[in-house]
Amino acid sequence: MTGAGWLQLVLLLGLLAASTPLLGAYMAKVYGASEDGTRRAPGDRVFLPVERAIYRACRVDPQREQRWTVYAYSLLAFSAVSGIVLYAQLRLQGHLPLNPDGMKALSPGLSFNTAMSFLTNTNWQNYAGESTMSHLTQMAGLAVHNFVSAAAGAAVAVALIRGLVRRRSKTIGNFWVDLVRTTTRVLLPLSFVIALVLVSQGAVQNFHATRAVHTVEGATQSIPGGPVASQEAIKNLGENGGGPYNANAAHPFENPNPITDLLIIWSILAIPFALTFTFGKLAKDQKQGWVVFSAMFFLWIVGALILMPLEARGNPKLTAAGATQQTTALQSGGNMEGKEVRFGPVSCGLFADSTTGTSTGSINCQHDSLTPLGGAVPLVNMMLGEVSPGGTGSGLYGMLIFALTSVFIAGLMVGRTPEYLGKKIQAVEMKLVVLYLLAVPIAILGFAAASVLLKTTLSQLGNGGPHGLSEMTYAFVSASNNNGSAFAGLSGNTQWFNTTLGLCFLIGRFLLMVPALAIAGSLARKQPVPPSAGTFPTGTPLFAGLLTSVVVIVVGLTYFPVVALGPVVEHLTGTF
Repeated sequence: MTGAGWLQLVLLLGLLAASTPLLGAYMAKVYGASEDGTRRAPGDRVFLPVERAIYRACRVDPQREQRWTVYAYSLLAFSAVSGIVLYAQLRLQGHLPLNPDGMKALSPGLSFNTAMSFLTNTNWQNYAGESTMSHLTQMAGLAVHNFVSAAAGAAVAVALIRGLVRRRSKTIGNFWVDLVRTTTRVLLPLSFVIALVLVSQGAVQNFHATRAVHTVEGATQSIPGGPVASQEAIKNLGENGGGPYNANAAHPFENPNPITDLLIIWSILAIPFALTFTFGKLAKDQKQGWVVFSAMFFLWIVGALILMPLEARGNPKLTAAGATQQTTALQSGGNMEGKEVRFGPVSCGLFADSTTGTSTGSINCQHDSLTPLGGAVPLVNMMLGEVSPGGTGSGLYGMLIFALTSVFIAGLMVGRTPEYLGKKIQAVEMKLVVLYLLAVPIAILGFAAASVLLKTTLSQLGNGGPHGLSEMTYAFVSASNNNGSAFAGLSGNTQWFNTTLGLCFLIGRFLLMVPALAIAGSLARKQPVPPSAGTFPTGTPLFAGLLTSVVVIVVGLTYFPVVALGPVVEHLTGTF
């Protein structure tokens, strides 16, 4: 691996080390503030008038908290209405303003797939953005969902934290307040700053139509315009990933240089890691937050340290054929297939690990061109359940579900009722945990199995054999875990894939959120019990190791056969 690659990793680690406690502490104050003013948050003088205007317009009483059922109904109702609105906008796009290139309406199947994708924070794209979406759709449709879908995930995570730390409470907060606060106080300010930096480095931000320009060689090239930098900022910060251009962050108009590349990777990881610090603050036990952080960080850094050298080493078939893949003054070296010369294979590995360890799905290289074992890392990252460190909110509540599983296993070992933060984990919670853990694998393996049996779906693959299986599996893993990245060899804009992937978006989002909220409601009603000699401590390195092991074992038992038949067989047989 090159010195530049190590430098990028070190700089990223430094940025995360600085931002995690600062941003985490800020968010703890945001979510810990009260509407009656007894507990204030930074920026109240600026944000409170705006938020109160929103509450009045929506007829929301911000001081009225909700039971978990009402919280879940609010989440589902908001999602249903916003999804319908986006679907209508896509179907009517050709008749709406801010459409200088005359983009036509999307088909019913593609409109459904796209609406469900952005509604669920997945942002899977069965289309090329620069030739499909108008400026209005990008701004008032897709970018808006980039904000609110991320805010909804953060709201569920905060609700689960309240369930863990409250005593004999019937309520877990107010969904509308959590949604608004996350948007106005966290996502909007950070997105504004990131967008300004991107524009300063050359990212596009305008309302221009596509322009024809002449290159130095005399050829004609079409240069698309649009509000790119603003969407690039929130697509990564909110773990969305759907870019204005088909090439996503590999496009120089979205991601111009190594400075913006480093900023984008940081923005992908910043909030998920910071939420662990928020958890520790709200739980009044920072060790608990650091345990969750440690598990997330370990899984993420191991993936990076596997993937980056694999791509830097290059394709062994080219080496056997006599081609040099060494880094020299004239070439970047390594596996450059599907890579940008601005970034190279090492940056691709770090970006791919980060974007699939979260639910972002943004790319700065083509994952379909990764080496077999290199391609297995993003695939396994998503199979982990997007917890390394996961999406905005979804990573934290996903890891907390694994924490409940871990204390349950530890409780069986010591022969007593398991506890987490003093709350007894009993049959009700464990049934919900099992539902949470099984919903996504059933969707992935069920739809993938059906797809490999259909000749019409197999014809949409760009490759056969083990790599084709990886392409098919990757699509359903990405959709069900709300990631949105793809092995680009699969052509997904068909009735089958638009429908089945759309269903996976919904299953992976709401069949996890609702059980998480139900667990929050169940735990909030309980009275914490004091620790005793038989209590398994959860704020220790030992528990961090147990938590990490449980994540790996659960995923391994679920997905090992398909990983073995896909990337592993491809590597061992040398068919790439």
